[in-house]
Amino acid sequence: MRSAGRWRHRFPAEKMPKNRRKPATDIDLCSIPVYTENVENQVPLGLFEQPQGPGTLACEHQTALRHSNAHAVTEKVTAVNLCELKALELAARSRITWDKNAWVVPSQTESGKKYRVTIGQLPTCECDDWTLHREPCKHILAARLVCERDHNGNPPPIVVDAVPRRPTYKQNWPVYSRAQQQEKDRIQVLLADLCSGAVDPALNKHAGQPRVPFSDRLFSVCLKVWSTLSSRRFNCDLEEAHRRGHLSRPLHPNKVNCFMADEELAPYLRAMIVRSALPLRAVETEFAVDSSGFSTSRFIRWFDCKHGVERREHDWVKVHLACGVKTQVVTAAAIYNKDAADSPILPELLHATKEAFTVKEMSADKGYLSVENVEAIFGAGGIPFIAPKVNTTGAAGGLFEKMFHYYQYRREEFLTHYHKRSLVESVFSAVKRKTGDSVRSKTPVAMKNEVLAKLICHNLFCVTLSQLELGIEPVFWEKDAALDDSPSILPLKRTGRA
Repeated sequence: MRSAGRWRHRFPAEKMPKNRRKPATDIDLCSIPVYTENVENQVPLGLFEQPQGPGTLACEHQTALRHSNAHAVTEKVTAVNLCELKALELAARSRITWDKNAWVVPSQTESGKKYRVTIGQLPTCECDDWTLHREPCKHILAARLVCERDHNGNPPPIVVDAVPRRPTYKQNWPVYSRAQQQEKDRIQVLLADLCSGAVDPALNKHAGQPRVPFSDRLFSVCLKVWSTLSSRRFNCDLEEAHRRGHLSRPLHPNKVNCFMADEELAPYLRAMIVRSALPLRAVETEFAVDSSGFSTSRFIRWFDCKHGVERREHDWVKVHLACGVKTQVVTAAAIYNKDAADSPILPELLHATKEAFTVKEMSADKGYLSVENVEAIFGAGGIPFIAPKVNTTGAAGGLFEKMFHYYQYRREEFLTHYHKRSLVESVFSAVKRKTGDSVRSKTPVAMKNEVLAKLICHNLFCVTLSQLELGIEPVFWEKDAALDDSPSILPLKRTGRA
């Protein structure tokens, strides 16, 4: 498609095609179809018909567009807030209705979810944004706009001179690209070194053929998960790993599936997650906690007695993890029932993290809020930044009251630390993009082991990237160290940039 600038060379301004005369940013918001209902008569309305008198929102909007198109602008141009921009979209495209004593505003992210909103002197909303900031959210602003448009209320002043841009963050792309190019070779070397400390307590102590060493089992399982290939296509990678000396014997690809379903591998894989993060212990002091699910190929079926039909849904594996907010390395992980609550699992993740890292602060969402978790984080020497719920008070006293008052009276500072929690979402996104958002295994044990192997592969890439970017030499083992022992303090070796 030709740009507007190239069209101007071919057509004068007065002869330019109609679809090229108006810039794309000057969208007439008054012509967007809306779907709302009248509160009194419940009659569907058509297009957004704004009042055209002086002082109205439509008049200010048209004046802003004229000023934005002029060459000589004397007034200061103000960019619209992202929250206000989303409120305009909600008011124009969503069905916002009045129900008894509150406005019902649909969610933009979750289908079928709605929030009850009041727009009086003290506006309220049920969304997390209003709960955290106690400031008018996009749902409140959208309800105000609909109230003005359909019922002659008082709209909020919104200036739409310029559309805002989302904030972007710098990335060292040359180093990142080099880490991606070397990942396949580096991950085999690091994985072989990481698995070399695995001790098989039952090696050659039973009748029959010698068992495959645990180091080979762990290496083949993690490498297969990283490759995201089927067993037949994975055979070439197994042969290549044996030629390089990473495996002590040739392995049949179907044998790796048997290793994946071995219950004895689970504690080794959990210990490898901690070991693989140890080279970054001098960098990570702030951590975030969250949980996510990985889909499976299995289905759960049940009979719905209320509606008299049979229903089914995908089974899934729920993993809880703690990660560093600087390098996004996973420091601890736990897998329980998919319906297990989040809050009781935080102490386990905290204990595994503080054994190898210095915990200065830990952030989590309101699903992990409890007196026990707050006291556990303080006891580990850190500061908890856990989002409070709507009905949370400091009546529990003690350290919980201290954290709640910190949120109440220094909210901006509290939220600055709390929003580091969003980086754990980046970890889940990276794991699912690299190794898949589902598991291939069929049995419950194999599915859990496969998810743990995904996290190990993610940690090895974080170590590879940190080695190139920060000059950290990955050291997983000291002399006479074994995988079933507690993590030892490893030296941080710095080298020149590769």
